[in-house]
Amino acid sequence: MASPMFERIALVGIGLIGSSLARVIRREGLARHIAIATRSKATLKRAEELGLGDSYTTDAGQAVRGADLVIVSVPVGSSGEVAAEIAAALKKGAILTDVGSTKASVIAQIEPHVPDGVHFIPGHPLAGTEKSGPDAGFADLFDNRWCIFTPLPGTDPDALETLSEFWRRCGSNIDTMDPQHHDMTLAIVSHLPHIIAYNIVGTADDLESVTKTEVIKYSASGFRDFTRLAASDPTMWRDVCLHNKDAILEMLARFSEDLASLQRAIRWGDGEKLFDLFTRTRAIRRSIIEAGQDIDVPDFGRQAVEHPDAKP
Repeated sequence: MASPMFERIALVGIGLIGSSLARVIRREGLARHIAIATRSKATLKRAEELGLGDSYTTDAGQAVRGADLVIVSVPVGSSGEVAAEIAAALKKGAILTDVGSTKASVIAQIEPHVPDGVHFIPGHPLAGTEKSGPDAGFADLFDNRWCIFTPLPGTDPDALETLSEFWRRCGSNIDTMDPQHHDMTLAIVSHLPHIIAYNIVGTADDLESVTKTEVIKYSASGFRDFTRLAASDPTMWRDVCLHNKDAILEMLARFSEDLASLQRAIRWGDGEKLFDLFTRTRAIRRSIIEAGQDIDVPDFGRQAVEHPDAKP
């Protein structure tokens, strides 16, 4: 096994992403010491029971003290508060990064608190499931998934390469982009699908003519896949909506226009337009499979892969 990249890695937040990082860091020997911090005593106790780290604390400042790499893995709305809490304890030369799915907002919250000599490199691993908490993680969550960096002007290239190599060793592919471009891109490929799923599942639940029992009974007809997205962490997705508001509203407006066009095609029996749309979208699904970002089985491919180190 290669020598550790870091003496001490601090994970602030130990949900799905944080606990998956802890597992892959341990498996790949990427650090001599894994320090875990989370505000919930119950979550911290569970992380310790699972053996995810080497030290455990509810004091984030204590966890990051002496750390060479600090990874903030909390709902994006809490980023600024966490940054203020750990700022004084960050050591000079440390790399500070995050995993939030909105970048402009996170940068605005964290950057003012970053001390001189600390390398702040915003990041976002495009990986996840609908499950949350320390039991949900598994070491291969990041395999062949993208990790996007949105480096700030003046970012130290050596620090960026070190962080890139860390994520490559975690299994990820690496890309970089502008924070605003990231937020617009994620609004359509991640945020909007989740919002639509939440809305569809909520609508089905609200309809008096469709009982909850019938929804569950017939869920295999497509509704099931929406419920997987709609089962995602409510706190996380509330914060995403509030902190990527402009991009999400723009994508919702575009989606509403396209939905109105589809509605007209159905109303007027325009079979050619419907067939063309369904053919085009089917091809997109095939291209995603060919790119290795999913597999060709039902339920988005999630049930085809077993993760023995993840808990149900």
